[in-house]
Amino acid sequence: MRIYNLFPLLAGPFNDWRPHLVRAAEMGFDWVFVNPIQKPGRSGSLYSIRDYFQINPAFCARGSKSPEDQVRFVVGQAERLGLGMMIDLVINHCAYDSALLEQHPDWFVKESGRIAHPSCVHDGEKVVWRDLAQFDHHHSRDAEGLYRYCREIVGYLIGLGFKGFRCDAAYQIPTGFWQRLITDVKRVHPDAVFVAETLGCSAEQTRQTALAGFEAIFNSSKWWDFESPWLLEQYQLTRTTSPSISFAESHDTARLYAESHGNVDALKQRYLFSALFSAGVMMPMGFEFGFEKALHVVESKPHDWEDTNVDLTVFIREINDIKHRYPVFHEESITQLWAHSNPAILILWKAATSGSSEGLIILNKDVWNRQHCHIENLYHYVQSPLPLADVSPQWPLDYLPTPFDYELLPGMGRVFVTGEPAA
Repeated sequence: MRIYNLFPLLAGPFNDWRPHLVRAAEMGFDWVFVNPIQKPGRSGSLYSIRDYFQINPAFCARGSKSPEDQVRFVVGQAERLGLGMMIDLVINHCAYDSALLEQHPDWFVKESGRIAHPSCVHDGEKVVWRDLAQFDHHHSRDAEGLYRYCREIVGYLIGLGFKGFRCDAAYQIPTGFWQRLITDVKRVHPDAVFVAETLGCSAEQTRQTALAGFEAIFNSSKWWDFESPWLLEQYQLTRTTSPSISFAESHDTARLYAESHGNVDALKQRYLFSALFSAGVMMPMGFEFGFEKALHVVESKPHDWEDTNVDLTVFIREINDIKHRYPVFHEESITQLWAHSNPAILILWKAATSGSSEGLIILNKDVWNRQHCHIENLYHYVQSPLPLADVSPQWPLDYLPTPFDYELLPGMGRVFVTGEPAA
């Protein structure tokens, strides 16, 4: 899955979405993920849903079409461009001013006799979301009623044309709930796709969540320093359970261009790594243009669109094409790090679990300086006797010399593969 995150508050009304969909398709994405578009509560947060069966009026144009028909129209536009549409499924909480709190108080977690707000611990401090009410999927006295309501939400979104669901904070909901929901939905809609948002939980929690039947989970490669062992340890723990999705930034993080102090090479480096490290990749809108202002679930507006001199659309298209063409990058392949005499050089080897396809990624970890890479024989890093082809997005070599000497530009990645590309 190559996913483009169209952030609704930045994109604006539905009738303004088409240029973003066209751009996503031209960059080689095959899915578009949109954050919640249902009617929010008083806080205005996209993730504080007051009414699951009404569309946020901020995205609707006045006219003859109903809000639901406006959604169906834009979903149809995406499908004609070859894009599947995925939406957030937020069923671990709702807005605190939702009518559900009065209509179904047994559906919610209680603390000291009052409906509880969800919370988390961040940097050692408890963070409480006071605009949210926590659904009680573990101990509700009306668990069946809550389950049926959630299934109706999925049915409503499918009726709007969405075929994929990013399940927000999926690990906070029991595995049995997800198993039943996914099974029931797929019985009627076998092409429905469920991916689990599992950031912030342990690798074991991630694995347990993945076992519920999700098509994919999200991994934490964005925060990897290219050295510490934790990423590959987590990857190996979940690799055989579920494919995973990498991202260089998301709507929950700071913009990478701002974090890297305006370094375009850092954007290229991280997108190449994210796209080729795991089976799936996701990128939020604006990354391709080096946006610096972080996306915000309340405050982002279309006028926050930035006028920059950065345009990575061609580079991203080339990376997505590599991912699309070579089977080793379609799956959670066998992955291993190889040592190099230059500590600024990353050598990542990948092997497909079926067939003889292998991938070798040589990456300059340093996004500010050139680094010299000397390898006596590239074939010492692969197991296949098949020819090793350079499919790098920048200046691929027709002939690979032995020894291999290359001056890597800041953040540059070289990509080598064995085996034939996919049809």
